[in-house]
Amino acid sequence: MTPPWSIGLMTGTVLDGNIDIAALRSDGETVAEFGPWRLAPYPGDLKPLLQEALATAADWAFEGAEPEIFKRAEERVTLAQGEAVETFLRDFGLKPAEIAAVGFHGQTVLHRAPAAGRPGRTRQLGDGRQMADRLGIAVVNDFRSADMAAGGQGAPLSAVYHAALLRDLAEPGTTAVLNLGGVANVTWVDGNGRPHAFDTGPANAPLNDWIVEHGLGEMDRDGRIAATGTVDEDRLTRLLDHPYLGTPYPKSLDRNSFTKAMVRGLTAENGAATLTAFSAAAVGRGLDLLPQRQKRLIVCGGGRRNPRMLEALTERAGVEALAAEAVGWRGDAIEAECFAFLAARCLRRLPISFPLSTGVAHPLPGGVLHALKADA
Repeated sequence: MTPPWSIGLMTGTVLDGNIDIAALRSDGETVAEFGPWRLAPYPGDLKPLLQEALATAADWAFEGAEPEIFKRAEERVTLAQGEAVETFLRDFGLKPAEIAAVGFHGQTVLHRAPAAGRPGRTRQLGDGRQMADRLGIAVVNDFRSADMAAGGQGAPLSAVYHAALLRDLAEPGTTAVLNLGGVANVTWVDGNGRPHAFDTGPANAPLNDWIVEHGLGEMDRDGRIAATGTVDEDRLTRLLDHPYLGTPYPKSLDRNSFTKAMVRGLTAENGAATLTAFSAAAVGRGLDLLPQRQKRLIVCGGGRRNPRMLEALTERAGVEALAAEAVGWRGDAIEAECFAFLAARCLRRLPISFPLSTGVAHPLPGGVLHALKADA
């Protein structure tokens, strides 16, 4: 029997201004069909609101009542993403009755990994109940909280989907998946089919923030600014001494765990070059932590569009780095596909987090299902 469609939504902490949307036919274990996908731009006034919410969240740091801006931003995120799904369905000829569930990740504003004597916490903006009522489709959201309540890192959750993609490759045992979003995370599947995954370090977030600070745009497009700079090797050596990089996984990061302040005092070009080199070298340190060092990385996320970043991965991490498209994957759709896949798993109460990815004691289901009220 052909499984139904599910739709995934993702907006990353890098704040590229897009809502990633993708449809899959999946039973949560394999993908029967890759459906349509798109990057839907946020309304122009929403990005500044989210930037303010992120800055406020960093100051809040889970202390006291939630900031008032969260409520306003959550309403706007839910409305914008709900409207984007309605347009997506209409444009691609899909009916709500054909969709089993929408996987609605929401916008992460703060993520704090667990530490000794302190549980982890995470906050994603997005009202799953409101979206389900609007769309007339079941919605799954709040994917991370159950994992963190069980002592897990709450991230990365992409491991089980990356593992499903890797199963279709000719040589999965020598290949890992690297996602370069605001932070970088890697997934490798061992010979027993167990996904190993963790955040390796920063990716685009500090680099983008550095470029914005210097009035050079929103990102180092095509790596052109870093390409004109020189890596500060002494600074890079000191950065690579950060204890996080040598800490065994499972482990996870917030967008603000590594910031543009790492290269304060450098020129715009040299800072961009150094941040790019650090992100790549941190991936290499991460690969060293795996039981078997991988020879090849399939790179997804926005960072794969930066040729200087891919070159730096070869130079600094000592690994072949291929953009996702080189193996037939849809690089811009993978994160949204992941949450469509996770929604399908949630409907079947299949685990979405694992001991060697988030650190939970045993594979654990997650997500909050907002069924249609008539079905509840």
